Amino acid sequence: MSSLRLDTLTLLTSPLGPPDPLPPLRSPADLHASAAPGAADEEMRRGMAYGAVPSVLPYLVQSDYDRRRRPVEHPVAVLENDRLRATFLLGQGGRLWSLLDLRTGRELLFSPPTLQRADLALRDAWFAGGVEWNLGLTGHTALTCSPLHASRVRADDGTPVLRLHEYERMRGLVQQVDASLPDGAEHLLVHVTVTNPTDATVPLYWWSNAAVPQADDVRVLTPAHAAWTFDDARVVSQVPMPVVEGVDRSYPTRSPAAVDYFFDLAASPRPWVAALDGQGAGLVQSSTPRLRGRKLFVWGTGPGGRHWQEWLSPDGGAYLEIQAGVARTQLEHVPLPARTRWSWLETYGPLQVDAAAAHAPDWSVGAAAVERALEASAPQAWLDAAAAGAAALVDRPPVEVLHTGSGWGALERHRRVADGEPPLDLPGTPFPDATLGPEQRPWLRLLETGRVDLDLGQPPPSYQVAPAWLARLRTTGGPAADLLRGVAEGYAGEEDAAQSAWRRSLAVEPTAWAWRNLAVLVAEDDVDAGLAAYAEARALAPDVLALVLEELALLLEADRAAAVLDRVDALGAGVRAEPRVQLAEARAAVAVGDADRAGGLLEPGLVVPQLREGARLLEDLWYGYRALRLRATGSRAAGPTPEEAASAARREPLPAVYDFSMAAPTT
Repeated sequence: MSSLRLDTLTLLTSPLGPPDPLPPLRSPADLHASAAPGAADEEMRRGMAYGAVPSVLPYLVQSDYDRRRRPVEHPVAVLENDRLRATFLLGQGGRLWSLLDLRTGRELLFSPPTLQRADLALRDAWFAGGVEWNLGLTGHTALTCSPLHASRVRADDGTPVLRLHEYERMRGLVQQVDASLPDGAEHLLVHVTVTNPTDATVPLYWWSNAAVPQADDVRVLTPAHAAWTFDDARVVSQVPMPVVEGVDRSYPTRSPAAVDYFFDLAASPRPWVAALDGQGAGLVQSSTPRLRGRKLFVWGTGPGGRHWQEWLSPDGGAYLEIQAGVARTQLEHVPLPARTRWSWLETYGPLQVDAAAAHAPDWSVGAAAVERALEASAPQAWLDAAAAGAAALVDRPPVEVLHTGSGWGALERHRRVADGEPPLDLPGTPFPDATLGPEQRPWLRLLETGRVDLDLGQPPPSYQVAPAWLARLRTTGGPAADLLRGVAEGYAGEEDAAQSAWRRSLAVEPTAWAWRNLAVLVAEDDVDAGLAAYAEARALAPDVLALVLEELALLLEADRAAAVLDRVDALGAGVRAEPRVQLAEARAAVAVGDADRAGGLLEPGLVVPQLREGARLLEDLWYGYRALRLRATGSRAAGPTPEEAASAARREPLPAVYDFSMAAPTT
């Protein structure tokens, strides 16, 4: 009997604090790439050049976490039939955390006992495991550590459906995931709908990322003979599959470096990808053809890759990811036309094939075996019928609310009414007024009164950058409205207008927030002016860590290491002990040649929870410090030159705590 129930799941978790108070006026990284000659066709090149944004606004960054894990009870929804049990983390992006094969007792996903945050998502905080639903922009979704709306829907035959939905603010889209386990079904059904309710074409990015356990005998199979890869130089190239440089890369542990393989699948009514162990058993993911892309991601078996696995799963376990998306690679966006919705059906389930076939030297033999087994356990006709049935439920209203997401969808309903636009009338994904909260309150007040009311002694709780909100802000005045308006103007590329808005705000009511925003923009042309603005901001909000970190970063970028050390010396003990502050201090100490000060921070092993994926900052810092020590060991006359010391340092083994390299180990 198919069932849907609420429960809790206790996981050792690095709790996530409130978002950073400062709006991210600049993107932390360029998320786009180029293609090697002949590697991409015109469609792919267009997709790679399409969809860029200046920052992750209107979202705020989520970086308030550490490496200390505590037991936390997470609200979950559990779908179950006689064959499978699926568990969803309602407060963490609706992630499918566990898919248990009840007949064998096998967990099909990588479902670790810990939920450890790390800086891998668009907003920073991310965690490994399960199946993640990624909408918005290249990278892990802005919603990955946020609660979603969850509700119960009932199919015509009485099968319970778990509906997860949210209003995605960056693109102005509505995300809907309908999951079900009908009686007798051997695969979890996940019907995804993305609705563009706007009057403009919107860049669409969607990838479903499934983490599965990694072992030496696990092989990834899919119906492809080539793949696109993405390397450290941010260049896309094409390689044959599965043998690359003489090695069968369909076995993930045979890749020494972190790598993406975006498989070149021929047009198929049912794209799929599977990860099977030495006995031919594992997980298969398939879909209707709208979800056309498939990918394998591995961290690699080098020291850096192993460290990343330990970093993300500190209580043990290694994983790989098999993924599916609406484009052929994750570097592309596709246009979703105005007032259009796209839907597709995904399936996740166990698969058993003959082990000899799964691991045959000819990859296509294994692929053929998977296709036969998939057709036997979840026939194409069943998939087509399930897709039609799921499509008929998209607009069916829920019968029970199970969990509450954000109030942004409710606010968008009100804005459309106020602006005379067609209503956000989606009965399947309601956004009730009861979800409106403190983050939405200033914007609701703006709609109702034409004024912005904020206590500017505190940072604004939220921002809006969509053109409709900018138009509203331009029709009102006051220091709070100008503060918010400047952020929206800057996002729109109107930087002179942004600075003017913040200066008007400061002229009426000086605030740390306007001074800081001004500092970010003016520092790009005049470092001294930017530092002066940061000093004004700090004077008004001396205890805001984000301000300290930004000012230190600017000083380092401007090669003013001595000033960094002076600033750190003036900080209180609590702020100075923050790992990101210590990282800035160590970098500055190396830059000025103070080996003792740098060593006091680095020798114990400096752990920075917010270290960004792909960063080699700690590696470079350690070797810079070691070069200082090597120079100090020789006499003034006989000691090595800086170049010789740097070269010698690089020949030393890198401490594991600083090895986050995603490249292949050098020999």
